[in-house]
Amino acid sequence: MVAALNPIALKLGGLEIHWYGVIIACGVLLAVWLATREANARGIGEDHIINLVLWALPFALVGARLYYVAFEWPYYSAHPSQIIAIWNGGIAIYGALIASVIVFLIYCRVKWLPAWLVLDIAAPTVMIAQSIGRWGNFMNQEAFGAKTTLAYLRGLHLPEFIIQQMNIAGAYRQPTFLYESMWNLIGFVLIMTVRHHKGWFKRGEILLSYVMWYSFGRFFVEGMRTDSLYLMPGLRVSQLLSVVLFAGALALVLWRRHKDVPWYMDGFSLNNL
Repeated sequence: MVAALNPIALKLGGLEIHWYGVIIACGVLLAVWLATREANARGIGEDHIINLVLWALPFALVGARLYYVAFEWPYYSAHPSQIIAIWNGGIAIYGALIASVIVFLIYCRVKWLPAWLVLDIAAPTVMIAQSIGRWGNFMNQEAFGAKTTLAYLRGLHLPEFIIQQMNIAGAYRQPTFLYESMWNLIGFVLIMTVRHHKGWFKRGEILLSYVMWYSFGRFFVEGMRTDSLYLMPGLRVSQLLSVVLFAGALALVLWRRHKDVPWYMDGFSLNNL
């Protein structure tokens, strides 16, 4: 039996640096680099992207925690001191995304930037950051699925280190972290491949494509996970939200297609104001 991978990347005295944080940071840095390049090409300017990231990150962390706490309120109402104990786990990506979008909208309003265009620039980079970030869950042996067999995992032709890391508490588990990571990676490659085709995307449609792609995949992956948040028995919060987001994004695409909306490739300049 191969031992599980060590979730601690580095120890500096009493300080432990976890692989989870290192991997998340790498995903964020790649996303920022990609977004700044695209922002310059679309007339937004990289300084705005950096400012947005600096504002959005702390609020995203708070949003991710509040979302989780809200749907686990029976526990946290009885243990209020644990609400801020984020180091013990308990964050939700949907909460982070919702908080980040709110920050983006406020920033764009204050700076007179086209919010749809800025969100279009950010959306695919968020997708690749999510894809990378799921490997932090892998290192922590979390966000996994139901019990499965060694034969099933080997039938997926996975590297042995992934198979052994999915041996959790004496049982092999579905690598749902990997399913979502690969789904996001495929979506990222597709969007990055086609987004510069003239006449394909109006402002907002890259963001909405991301929302539809992510929520569609998340619905099915969530159904396989064993750590879901529930509104009530049998009703998973993330699955319900995925359905709402997919339907809402599709409706917005269809509605805005008939409106006088600028094309994504037109970019932005002060002359557009």
